[in-house]
Amino acid sequence: MVLIAVMVSLKVTSNGQPKSIAKYKDAVYAIDTTRNLSYYDNPDGSAKSRYYLFDLFEPTGNNSVSRPLIIWMHGGGFKYGNKKTGGIPLWCREFSKRGYVCAAINYRLSKKKPLRKFPDLVEGCMQAAEDLHKAITYFKEHSDQYKIDTTKIIVAGNSAGAIVGLQAVYSSPYEMMKLINKPGYDSFSKTRNPGGICAIVNFWGALFDSNWLKNDRVPIVSVHGEKDNIVKFDHQGPVNGSLSIHRHADSLGIPNSLKSFPAYGHELQRNFNPFFAGKKTKRRWKEAGDFAADFLYQELFSK
Repeated sequence: MVLIAVMVSLKVTSNGQPKSIAKYKDAVYAIDTTRNLSYYDNPDGSAKSRYYLFDLFEPTGNNSVSRPLIIWMHGGGFKYGNKKTGGIPLWCREFSKRGYVCAAINYRLSKKKPLRKFPDLVEGCMQAAEDLHKAITYFKEHSDQYKIDTTKIIVAGNSAGAIVGLQAVYSSPYEMMKLINKPGYDSFSKTRNPGGICAIVNFWGALFDSNWLKNDRVPIVSVHGEKDNIVKFDHQGPVNGSLSIHRHADSLGIPNSLKSFPAYGHELQRNFNPFFAGKKTKRRWKEAGDFAADFLYQELFSK
C-alpha cells in the first residue's frame, strides 16, 4: 500500500531523475474486477435480467473515498453486443489503472430493425439512454459503497454506446421522438442530462442533430476513423459524426478534442469485422484510450 502511494507521487526516469506521476493520467494501479453485478432489479420481482448486469473495475491501492466513475457502453447497433464486446474490457482496465472506477454495463437491445430503419435506431438509442440513467441512479445511491464522486460521472462508449452518451447529454426523449415524428412525442420528457454527466468519451459515435450541441457545455473527447462507412466521420443525413461534432462544438466554445485515424474505418479497423480484432487494432484502441485519458485529465483534474 505504501509502495503504491510512493509510485503515484514519483517515478524514476531513465536518467535517474524523479518524474511526477499524475493520478487519472498515468497508469500506476493494479485492478480488482467483479463480474455480473446488477444495477437494476426488474419491477416484477423476477430474476435479475442480463440486460442490467455490469462488470466493475476498480483500482487497488487508490484509497480515495471519492473517485471518478466511467460508465462504459458497448457498440452493436442497438441490436447486438454486451459488456464484454470489443474494446470495452480493454478500456475499463486502462482507465482503472489510472484511478477511475469503471463500470461496463449491458443495456436492453432493440427488438426492431435499428440497423436498417432510422426511426428504430433512434428508439433503440432512447431505450438504451433510459438504462444508462438507471445505472447512474444506482451508482449515486451506492456511491459510498463504491467510493464514487457523484459530481464526476463520465459516460464512454464506442459506436452505438457513444451515440447513447451523446444523446443522453445533449438531447431529450422529447427531442429524439420529435425528430422521427413519433406519435405522441409531446408526452415525452424534455429533461436533458438528468444524471448530471460531466464528460463524454465518444469513440466513433454520432449525434442525430448537431444543433443539439447548443443545449449544454459538457466536454466531449472523440476518436474516429476517417474511412468509417458504418458511422460516417463527418455528416451523413441525420447522423453527425465526430468531425461534424468537433466543428460545431468549437463554434460554440464547448471543450472538446478530436483524434482521427485517416487510414481506418469503423472500430479503427481497415476492414470492419465485428467478431475479431487483431493486435494492431487493439493497439489503436489503446491509443484512443490514452488520448481520451489525457483530455479528461486536462478538463476535469488539472484546472
